[in-house]
Amino acid sequence: MVVKVYGPRYASTKRVLVCLAEKGVEFETSPVDLVKGENRNPEYLGLQPFGAVPVIQDGDYTLFESRAILRYYAEKYKSQGTDLLGESIEERGLVEQWLEVEAQNYHPHIYNLTLHILFASALGFPPDEKLIKESEEKLAKVLDIYEERLSRSKYLAGDFFSLADLSHLPFTQYLVEPMKKEYMIRSRKHVSAWWDDISNRPSWKKVSLL
Repeated sequence: MVVKVYGPRYASTKRVLVCLAEKGVEFETSPVDLVKGENRNPEYLGLQPFGAVPVIQDGDYTLFESRAILRYYAEKYKSQGTDLLGESIEERGLVEQWLEVEAQNYHPHIYNLTLHILFASALGFPPDEKLIKESEEKLAKVLDIYEERLSRSKYLAGDFFSLADLSHLPFTQYLVEPMKKEYMIRSRKHVSAWWDDISNRPSWKKVSLL
Protein backbone atom coordinates (compact mmCIF):
# COMPACT_ATOMS: atom_id res chain seq x y z
CA MET A 1 0.00 0.00 0.00
CA VAL A 2 1.27 3.49 -0.89
CA VAL A 3 1.95 5.79 2.08
CA LYS A 4 0.45 9.29 1.77
CA VAL A 5 2.68 12.03 3.18
CA TYR A 6 1.41 15.57 3.73
CA GLY A 7 3.56 18.69 3.35
CA PRO A 8 6.51 17.46 1.25
CA ARG A 9 8.16 20.85 0.70
CA TYR A 10 8.98 21.31 4.39
CA ALA A 11 12.08 20.13 6.19
CA SER A 12 10.38 18.06 8.88
CA THR A 13 8.45 16.16 6.23
CA LYS A 14 11.61 15.51 4.24
CA ARG A 15 12.93 13.57 7.25
CA VAL A 16 10.06 11.14 6.77
CA LEU A 17 10.50 10.93 3.01
CA VAL A 18 14.20 10.09 3.36
CA CYS A 19 13.33 7.33 5.81
CA LEU A 20 10.76 5.88 3.41
CA ALA A 21 13.27 6.06 0.56
CA GLU A 22 15.93 4.29 2.64
CA LYS A 23 13.42 1.55 3.47
CA GLY A 24 12.17 1.21 -0.10
CA VAL A 25 8.61 2.10 0.85
CA GLU A 26 6.45 3.59 -1.92
CA PHE A 27 4.89 6.95 -1.10
CA GLU A 28 2.83 9.74 -2.59
CA THR A 29 2.75 13.35 -1.40
CA SER A 30 0.00 15.87 -0.76
CA PRO A 31 0.97 19.57 -0.61
CA VAL A 32 0.09 21.71 2.41
CA ASP A 33 0.81 25.46 2.16
CA LEU A 34 1.54 26.74 5.66
CA VAL A 35 1.89 30.36 4.52
CA LYS A 36 -1.63 30.26 3.06
CA GLY A 37 -2.91 28.60 6.23
CA GLU A 38 -3.96 25.34 4.60
CA ASN A 39 -2.79 23.58 7.77
CA ARG A 40 -5.65 25.30 9.61
CA ASN A 41 -8.37 23.88 7.39
CA PRO A 42 -10.81 21.68 9.35
CA GLU A 43 -10.01 18.70 7.14
CA TYR A 44 -6.30 18.95 7.88
CA LEU A 45 -6.85 19.61 11.59
CA GLY A 46 -8.79 16.36 11.64
CA LEU A 47 -5.52 14.63 10.78
CA GLN A 48 -3.15 16.82 12.82
CA PRO A 49 -4.91 18.81 15.57
CA PHE A 50 -1.87 21.06 16.09
CA GLY A 51 -1.77 22.08 12.44
CA ALA A 52 1.84 21.05 11.86
CA VAL A 53 3.53 18.92 9.20
CA PRO A 54 4.14 16.10 8.53
CA VAL A 55 1.26 13.67 8.71
CA ILE A 56 1.20 10.23 7.15
CA GLN A 57 -1.73 8.04 6.20
CA ASP A 58 -0.91 4.37 5.78
CA GLY A 59 -4.16 2.64 4.98
CA ASP A 60 -6.41 3.33 7.96
CA TYR A 61 -3.46 4.35 10.14
CA THR A 62 -2.64 8.05 10.67
CA LEU A 63 0.46 9.31 12.45
CA PHE A 64 2.05 12.71 12.99
CA GLU A 65 5.32 14.09 14.47
CA SER A 66 8.28 13.43 12.19
CA ARG A 67 10.52 11.53 14.61
CA ALA A 68 7.65 9.31 15.74
CA ILE A 69 7.03 8.49 12.07
CA LEU A 70 10.74 7.74 11.57
CA ARG A 71 10.75 5.31 14.44
CA TYR A 72 7.53 3.68 13.25
CA TYR A 73 8.78 2.93 9.74
CA ALA A 74 12.29 1.99 10.84
CA GLU A 75 10.71 -0.62 13.11
CA LYS A 76 7.89 -1.71 10.81
CA TYR A 77 10.32 -2.38 7.96
CA LYS A 78 13.39 -3.23 10.02
CA SER A 79 14.36 -6.15 7.78
CA GLN A 80 13.75 -4.15 4.57
CA GLY A 81 16.14 -1.65 3.02
CA THR A 82 18.65 0.12 5.25
CA ASP A 83 18.62 -0.90 8.92
CA LEU A 84 18.28 2.50 10.60
CA LEU A 85 18.05 1.26 14.19
CA GLY A 86 21.21 -0.81 14.71
CA GLU A 87 21.67 -4.55 15.11
CA SER A 88 21.82 -4.79 18.92
CA ILE A 89 19.92 -3.23 21.81
CA GLU A 90 23.07 -1.27 22.65
CA GLU A 91 23.26 0.15 19.13
CA ARG A 92 19.55 0.97 19.30
CA GLY A 93 20.19 2.83 22.55
CA LEU A 94 22.85 4.98 20.87
CA VAL A 95 20.56 5.68 17.92
CA GLU A 96 17.84 6.84 20.31
CA GLN A 97 20.34 8.89 22.32
CA TRP A 98 21.62 10.82 19.30
CA LEU A 99 18.14 11.19 17.84
CA GLU A 100 17.20 12.88 21.11
CA VAL A 101 20.33 15.04 20.91
CA GLU A 102 19.21 16.16 17.46
CA ALA A 103 15.71 16.96 18.72
CA GLN A 104 16.68 18.66 21.99
CA ASN A 105 20.10 20.23 21.37
CA TYR A 106 20.59 20.69 17.63
CA HIS A 107 17.14 21.34 16.25
CA PRO A 108 16.02 24.29 18.44
CA HIS A 109 18.95 26.45 17.35
CA ILE A 110 18.91 25.53 13.66
CA TYR A 111 15.13 25.98 13.65
CA ASN A 112 15.50 29.54 14.99
CA LEU A 113 18.02 30.30 12.28
CA THR A 114 15.76 28.82 9.61
CA LEU A 115 12.71 30.71 10.81
CA HIS A 116 14.35 34.12 11.18
CA ILE A 117 16.69 34.03 8.19
CA LEU A 118 14.61 32.22 5.58
CA PHE A 119 10.95 32.60 6.48
CA ALA A 120 10.43 35.74 8.62
CA SER A 121 9.47 37.99 5.72
CA ALA A 122 7.05 35.43 4.23
CA LEU A 123 5.42 34.99 7.62
CA GLY A 124 5.14 38.73 8.18
CA PHE A 125 7.54 39.50 11.01
CA PRO A 126 11.03 41.07 11.16
CA PRO A 127 14.00 38.73 11.76
CA ASP A 128 15.37 38.91 15.28
CA GLU A 129 19.07 39.62 14.73
CA LYS A 130 19.93 39.06 18.39
CA LEU A 131 18.28 35.64 18.34
CA ILE A 132 20.04 34.78 15.09
CA LYS A 133 23.43 35.59 16.63
CA GLU A 134 22.69 33.68 19.83
CA SER A 135 21.35 30.66 17.94
CA GLU A 136 24.43 30.47 15.73
CA GLU A 137 26.69 30.60 18.79
CA LYS A 138 24.70 27.85 20.52
CA LEU A 139 24.63 25.69 17.38
CA ALA A 140 28.41 26.09 17.06
CA LYS A 141 28.86 24.63 20.54
CA VAL A 142 26.68 21.65 19.61
CA LEU A 143 28.72 21.13 16.45
CA ASP A 144 31.89 21.15 18.53
CA ILE A 145 30.48 18.20 20.49
CA TYR A 146 29.58 16.50 17.20
CA GLU A 147 33.13 17.03 15.97
CA GLU A 148 34.53 15.19 18.99
CA ARG A 149 32.00 12.37 18.62
CA LEU A 150 32.62 11.98 14.90
CA SER A 151 36.37 11.82 15.46
CA ARG A 152 35.67 8.43 17.08
CA SER A 153 32.95 7.01 14.82
CA LYS A 154 31.87 7.43 11.20
CA TYR A 155 28.29 8.26 12.15
CA LEU A 156 26.68 9.61 15.31
CA ALA A 157 25.50 6.28 16.75
CA GLY A 158 28.53 4.28 15.57
CA ASP A 159 29.90 3.05 12.27
CA PHE A 160 26.46 2.65 10.66
CA PHE A 161 24.05 5.19 9.15
CA SER A 162 20.93 5.51 11.29
CA LEU A 163 17.89 7.63 12.09
CA ALA A 164 20.19 9.79 14.20
CA ASP A 165 22.07 10.94 11.10
CA LEU A 166 19.08 10.97 8.78
CA SER A 167 17.13 13.34 11.00
CA HIS A 168 19.77 16.06 10.54
CA LEU A 169 19.55 16.18 6.74
CA PRO A 170 16.79 18.68 5.86
CA PHE A 171 17.58 21.51 8.28
CA THR A 172 21.34 21.17 7.80
CA GLN A 173 20.74 21.54 4.07
CA TYR A 174 19.04 24.86 4.85
CA LEU A 175 22.10 25.88 6.87
CA VAL A 176 24.56 24.96 4.12
CA GLU A 177 22.75 26.35 1.09
CA PRO A 178 20.04 29.03 1.43
CA MET A 179 21.36 30.34 4.77
CA LYS A 180 24.93 30.39 3.35
CA LYS A 181 26.44 29.17 6.63
CA GLU A 182 28.35 26.22 5.20
CA TYR A 183 31.41 27.44 7.12
CA MET A 184 29.83 26.04 10.29
CA ILE A 185 30.16 22.57 8.76
CA ARG A 186 33.41 22.99 6.81
CA SER A 187 35.36 24.43 9.74
CA ARG A 188 35.03 21.08 11.53
CA LYS A 189 36.92 18.28 9.78
CA HIS A 190 34.90 15.32 10.99
CA VAL A 191 31.53 17.07 10.80
CA SER A 192 32.39 18.06 7.24
CA ALA A 193 33.22 14.47 6.25
CA TRP A 194 30.03 13.23 7.91
CA TRP A 195 27.94 15.82 6.09
CA ASP A 196 29.50 14.91 2.73
CA ASP A 197 28.67 11.27 3.41
CA ILE A 198 25.06 11.61 4.49
CA SER A 199 24.10 14.38 2.05
CA ASN A 200 25.29 12.30 -0.90
CA ARG A 201 23.08 9.32 -0.13
CA PRO A 202 20.75 8.48 -3.05
CA SER A 203 17.73 8.75 -0.74
CA TRP A 204 18.52 12.38 0.11
CA LYS A 205 19.33 13.30 -3.48
CA LYS A 206 15.92 11.94 -4.49
CA VAL A 207 14.00 13.68 -1.71
CA SER A 208 15.80 17.01 -2.00
CA LEU A 209 14.42 17.36 -5.53
CA LEU A 210 10.79 17.09 -4.39
